[in-house]
Amino acid sequence: MAKVSKRFKAAESKVDLAKTYTISEAVAKVKETASAKFDESVDIAVRLGVDPRKADQAIRGTVSLPHGIGKTVRVLVLAKPPRDEEAKAAGADHAGYDEYLKRIQEGWTDIDVIIATPDVMGEVGRLGKILGPRGLMPNPKSGTVTTDIAKAVTEVKAGKIEFRVEKAGIIHAPVGKASFDAKKIEENVQAILGTIMRLKPSTAKGQFIKSIALSSTMGPGVHIDRNAVQALH
Repeated sequence: MAKVSKRFKAAESKVDLAKTYTISEAVAKVKETASAKFDESVDIAVRLGVDPRKADQAIRGTVSLPHGIGKTVRVLVLAKPPRDEEAKAAGADHAGYDEYLKRIQEGWTDIDVIIATPDVMGEVGRLGKILGPRGLMPNPKSGTVTTDIAKAVTEVKAGKIEFRVEKAGIIHAPVGKASFDAKKIEENVQAILGTIMRLKPSTAKGQFIKSIALSSTMGPGVHIDRNAVQALH
C-alpha cells in the first residue's frame, strides 16, 4: 500500500470528505491544499451516467477555456506546403509532413496537440496505434482536422482543450493552475461543465452527472455539489 505523506495528510485534513461544495468553495479548498513546491495543475473529474461502449454515449468535445490552462501547448501541424508555412505563421511549434510522419513512426510524440489538413489524413490514419493511445489522433469533431489551420492553431494556443469520456464513464480535464486567481479557475470550471451538460445524449437515462471532483496535482479531491451545478445550466 502506498505511503501517505505528512503533507498530503495535512492537506486532506482541510477538506470535509463527506461534504459537497459550491464551485467557488471547492476552488478555494483546492488552492488552500495545493502545497507542493511547484505550481500544481488544477484538474476536474466528472463521472457521468453514460455507457461509453455505446457510440451515441461516448461523449467527447472541445471547450475554449476563458483563461487557458496555464501551460504552453506544443502544437504540431501535419500539412503539405504551403499550408505548413501558414501553420508556422499562426504559431505552430512544428509544421510539415513527410519529416514528421517519419519521426512519429520512429516513436516521437513530444507534443500536446496534432492538427492536420483533411488531405493528409489517409497517411496520418495509419499512425493510429501510436497516436490513438496518447490522445493525439486528429479528429474533425475536435476541430483538429480542418482546412482553417490558422484558426485551429490560434484556438489551441489560447486555451482550447479536448476531452472525452473514459471507459469508466469519467471525464478528466485540466482547468488551470493553482497560482491562478480563484475567479479564473471558477470560470474555467463553469465553461467545461456547461459544455459537458450541452452534450448530454438523449439516450442517457437517469442522473447524467453523477459526481464532480476538483483537485490539484498533489492535493486531495474536493467534491462539488452536482445539483447546484445542474441548476445553473
